[in-house]
Amino acid sequence: MSIGEWIERGEQRINRYWVHRQNNRQITWLAQRVRQHAPLYLGTAPVVFFNASTRLSGLSLNAAFALLSSWGLSLAGVPVVNFVCEMGMSRCVLGTNRKDPHRLPPCRECIKQSDAIYAFSDARRFQYQLDPSVESALAEMNLEALMETEIEGLPLGKLVLPSVRWALRSYHLAANEPTLFLYRQYLLSAWWLAQEFGRLLDEVQPQAVVVFNGVSYPEATARWVAEQHSLRVITHEVCHLPLTAFFVKGDATAYPIDVPPDFKLSPVQEKRLDAYLEQRFKGNFSMAGVRFWPEMQNLSADFLQRAGQFKQIVPVFTNVIFDTSQSHSNVVFEQMFAWLEQVLEIIQAHPETFFVIRAHPDETRPGKESQENVADWVKRNRVDDLPNVLFVDSRQYFSSYELIQRSKFVMVYNSTIGLEATLLGAAVLCGGKARFTQLPIVFFPQTPQDHRRQAEEFLAAGQVQVPAEFTNNARRFIYLNLYRACLPFGDLLENDGVWPGYVSLKDFDYDALQPGYSPTMKVIVNGIVNDRPFLMDEKPS
Repeated sequence: MSIGEWIERGEQRINRYWVHRQNNRQITWLAQRVRQHAPLYLGTAPVVFFNASTRLSGLSLNAAFALLSSWGLSLAGVPVVNFVCEMGMSRCVLGTNRKDPHRLPPCRECIKQSDAIYAFSDARRFQYQLDPSVESALAEMNLEALMETEIEGLPLGKLVLPSVRWALRSYHLAANEPTLFLYRQYLLSAWWLAQEFGRLLDEVQPQAVVVFNGVSYPEATARWVAEQHSLRVITHEVCHLPLTAFFVKGDATAYPIDVPPDFKLSPVQEKRLDAYLEQRFKGNFSMAGVRFWPEMQNLSADFLQRAGQFKQIVPVFTNVIFDTSQSHSNVVFEQMFAWLEQVLEIIQAHPETFFVIRAHPDETRPGKESQENVADWVKRNRVDDLPNVLFVDSRQYFSSYELIQRSKFVMVYNSTIGLEATLLGAAVLCGGKARFTQLPIVFFPQTPQDHRRQAEEFLAAGQVQVPAEFTNNARRFIYLNLYRACLPFGDLLENDGVWPGYVSLKDFDYDALQPGYSPTMKVIVNGIVNDRPFLMDEKPS
């Protein structure tokens, strides 16, 4: 490393330290103000918050959503109990080193951040204790047995599996020592966490539990335990507009949204949606603080010349295999690569069609690089050697939207671009369950055989007709998603400028969190306490 790089890295560390230190001061000051002004309603059952997989140091979006929501509840007179990890797991999700799972997590910096976040709050901290009997039971199990592990009715193996895949950035797990070690440590940690969380619920008798996403193994375990106690469990995730959250009773990572049958966009709403889509189709958007398209390039003359040699164009849009959405998507095919195997058969059977396979931009995001990716699948199967295939790597930024507009139809697994393709007037053949397949928006066959049959019909057709119902449903769905289900926190948060997806608190006092003042807090409090939908009100237009 050069002297210049050392200096740059040092400056980044100083800036990070300063930003996080200032933000933690603001957090601690506000926590004290909330504590001073929160009314105490005797007899009101508390709400338990738990999010051990949202951050280590710093304040991530989801950590901020939970913190501000807990303050809003407190100011509404609802007691809040925070279940807080203090070296409470042998290995946690964000603290796992993929290259060396034996390395201990950075607990010291995490605890220091927790001290700021939970200052002046009711924080019940838990520390890890190894259960020798469970350790002994797991010691000789192979990978398949670990996946099916169940202890006293607690399906640990299934609860832990998505986190192992996420931590190792792979769907298909190698049965090697590092993987087996990590799986066992997650299982042991989840078992201990379940005991501790169960004891907490028995003690405080809460009215509801709020956890981050419900998929990462600590929160998935807590969610399962809470459901065994017949408690309502609310999960949250980032939503699809900057600095917005999605809260729901159920699976936040599936993004379920209730679209009333009689809901119809007004002219004002139509205009608002069109303005958003205009920017979206230019690549001007981000999610969770990450902008996937630094630039958007038009289709080149070389591409158009090559495509012109074929009868028709069919884009194929893939996903990140370890993403938390995948556990909801695998209902037709076992997993995305099984779908791609069928896609490859279709490609080989139709040399007259130009197939453009597009890797998801998140596959090579720094720090989150997929270890089982579409690029390797293409190379291993020599897919890009086929004359009727173009593979577009995740780091190539040409316009997928222009490609869609030139296509016969579009193939997706569960990517949001399937929803957008319908809005652009294209027929979409979907291979996996997506957040938008709850309505008739895309063609979604329910068996692999029907998926293949539908693809063959589309390829043979002179033109694929898109039902008007699809486009109308797509517009209704995306509008409700963006402007009612996405709960805005932009008045309270701003990007911290240090890490993508991390935020700082803006300069505000405690009263900005009062449900009577903040529409967002009003929705969250009503949703948690009164079991109301987590949807923003909208003025008639």
